[in-house]
Amino acid sequence: MSLSFTVSERILCYHGPLVYEAKILKAETWDETNTKLSTVGPHFFVHYKGWKQTWDEWVPITRLLKFNDTNVQLQKALMAQASAAASTSGSSSKGKAHGGGMMKDSSSSRGGGLGRKDGRGTKRGREEDDSSKKPEMKLNVPEVLKVLLVDDWEAITKNSQLVSVPRRPTVVEILQQFKDYVIGLGKNTTLREPELVLPTIISGLQVYFDRSLGANLLYRFERPQYAEIRKQYVTGPKVQVGQEKDMSAIYGAEHLLRMLVSLPQMVSSSTMDAESVGLVRDYVNELLMFMMNDRSRLFLIEYESSSLQYQNISRS
Repeated sequence: MSLSFTVSERILCYHGPLVYEAKILKAETWDETNTKLSTVGPHFFVHYKGWKQTWDEWVPITRLLKFNDTNVQLQKALMAQASAAASTSGSSSKGKAHGGGMMKDSSSSRGGGLGRKDGRGTKRGREEDDSSKKPEMKLNVPEVLKVLLVDDWEAITKNSQLVSVPRRPTVVEILQQFKDYVIGLGKNTTLREPELVLPTIISGLQVYFDRSLGANLLYRFERPQYAEIRKQYVTGPKVQVGQEKDMSAIYGAEHLLRMLVSLPQMVSSSTMDAESVGLVRDYVNELLMFMMNDRSRLFLIEYESSSLQYQNISRS
């Protein structure tokens, strides 16, 4: 089998929800007879730049990215998003693995709290590592959506632009359209029991979006706009009791995509079992494909220039 990455190649590699520069030290193709990780296909032994050798590890090809301008910008966008999440999580969450924690200089932070990879240490320590290991959620984010994430990050952080809100379609509408799409596939889907599972998946994604938008999904430049939206639809004196709007009924695909790529980080700090994680992963991967295929309708072509009002608030 021809491998698209080579030994000694400089690459980018997913480690948790973030992307780091690395170098390929070895390359092998595994099958059921020689796999080291219970996975088959091309695998690569990588060394993360600036990390201790104890973090060198075998990874599947799905975690690797070519080292090019687009993927470097994606790396920066994910780092910025994680940093924004950490800075807004409040003083009570200091020291917890909340996005930005993986950006600290210590090797333990870079590992996201995982144990040593060389097997050294006490037996008790290894047992604790094994017992505390949580299922990982691997998402297959299409390249086209990665580019949209980069464009989104650049428009806001570099060009001082904003996503115009309210958006159409909203997050609620997109999730409902996805539900209708999957149900319409009938038996032509590999997803497990969509009629039974989909309502729970859709409801869970909507609830998480509403809870995480203000805390985790906004760049600093967007916060004045968010405050105005909440005043207009949730907390303001003109908002009638019982007629408040959830953020999922106001924001759209741009912020939904940010949430979806943050889900692996979320799952790592949850109590979900491996089966549930696998179920959510499969449905979210299908949702990402749905959004990619319908991207011309779902995503903005151009962002708006921020008003003087927002600029003044953001500087204060």
